[in-house]
Amino acid sequence: MTAHRLPRDFRTSARIERLRSIFLADLVRVDDEAAARDVIAAVRKSYPDARHHCSAFVLDDPGAQVIERSNDDGEPPGTAGAPILAVLRGSGLVNIVCVVTRWFGGVKLGTGGLARAYGDATSAVVEGVPRVEVVPIDRWSLTVDHADAGRVTNALLGAGLGVEGSYGVQVTLLLAARAGDDVPALVASLTHGGGVLTYLGTESAEQPVS
Repeated sequence: MTAHRLPRDFRTSARIERLRSIFLADLVRVDDEAAARDVIAAVRKSYPDARHHCSAFVLDDPGAQVIERSNDDGEPPGTAGAPILAVLRGSGLVNIVCVVTRWFGGVKLGTGGLARAYGDATSAVVEGVPRVEVVPIDRWSLTVDHADAGRVTNALLGAGLGVEGSYGVQVTLLLAARAGDDVPALVASLTHGGGVLTYLGTESAEQPVS
């Protein structure tokens, strides 16, 4: 399964209650371990009156195994960080950190109850979040006559390409297409062979998951 991410700078939260204990889950997009630990520290600072700030994060490390970390932050071992991490794994998301802050309500939940509560809080915050995927994008430069620029631009946009323009006597369009799309054939048909197309390379880009 292709790993998905949250959109850049995205964060959200969800709150549940179990036997008067409050569990507040914060979910944040991060791109490295330092950023994940910064989020955990910031959440701890934001809620100094809470007893526990349990956490887990999952990071994609290109060319290596996925990085996973979890922390029970004083809860009985295995009752907080591990359930949070299990939900993150099951979500198919990477480059995320989840911090579940707990305010004790005076009634002990037991180890099973704690594990369910931390897992439920994480499930609540993950549910329905927007997703993006990393895809390879081919970049092209296309030069066409000014008189043809509007028609060609509209046709390229209609074909699903990204288009940026620089206008003058001749128009240079910067195109973005999914890697493997037959851009030369499309351009040739639109410009009747009159466009000058140059391949600029391939890069990674994030696109929303429908």
